[in-house]
Amino acid sequence: MAIIPFLIWQYLKKDKTGKGAILASNINYKIPSTFKTRFRHLPFILRMLAIALLITALARPQHQQQLSRSEGQGIDIMLTMDVSGSMLTQDIKPRRFTVAKEVAIDFVKKRPTDRIGLVIFSGEAFTKVPLTFDKRTLLEQLQDLKVMDGGYIEPGTLIGEGLATAVSRIRKGTSKTKVIILLTDGKEDAPPTRIIDPQTALEIAKANNVRVYCIGLGVSEFTEDQMADGVRNFLDEDLLKKIANETGGRYYHAVDRNSLQAIYSQIDKLEKTKVEVIQYKKTEEMFLPLVLAVLALLFLEIILRYTVFRRFP
Repeated sequence: MAIIPFLIWQYLKKDKTGKGAILASNINYKIPSTFKTRFRHLPFILRMLAIALLITALARPQHQQQLSRSEGQGIDIMLTMDVSGSMLTQDIKPRRFTVAKEVAIDFVKKRPTDRIGLVIFSGEAFTKVPLTFDKRTLLEQLQDLKVMDGGYIEPGTLIGEGLATAVSRIRKGTSKTKVIILLTDGKEDAPPTRIIDPQTALEIAKANNVRVYCIGLGVSEFTEDQMADGVRNFLDEDLLKKIANETGGRYYHAVDRNSLQAIYSQIDKLEKTKVEVIQYKKTEEMFLPLVLAVLALLFLEIILRYTVFRRFP
């Protein structure tokens, strides 16, 4: 392309120094403005455009389209989170619930090929998001999640019903591997009208070959100013260990943000999925339209130069 400015300079220089065919003594004489005088540079412009397009064609422009296809199947994961009032405790800054929610969001972002759902529980349990590949919706629901205790959910901590609800959702999944990540900071605190106790929920999980990873959240000792409205922590580690061990999972205890992130990272490594991504590259040559445009411009230049802009004599 660097030759084009040189050709333009050479053409302008020649145009300025060129001698007229007729000598005139009247300096006030003006050449009449006609189509031929106004557009006398048009053939040269067409030639420059032709040269620029030819150089572009010689550079071999291509249009490439990347196609990818995933082979393999992810796993089904159901996040089961405690949303009881004790999750507002501030022993883990800023609050247990805030940290649990943020770390869960990071975990979801790292699992693009898995179906993930969300179950929440307090004094009752229900499905917030069923198993889905729609990560945007799941992340929005996690982001908007709030502690429900004392609201439209009954107060309490129904670990059994939370686990049973998660199993009922995940057992319908098509993946061979089904995992529940159950996070709580308390122990079973059920009203007399409860439907499913933790032992029954455990048997249901084992019958459906669901692996449960249990996470106990909260420090062992804390001061009164770290409490949320006087709620005290009674983490039932024995129950969580039993659920995890008998379903083939593991039990973890998180005392701060870093340890909770490390736990989710371990679970992420333990439950890796084999998904093969096959990429296809489709290449389309784009020089032919440019060559045709070059020929058209050169043909038009020749026609104009030897017809409309022909010099006489």
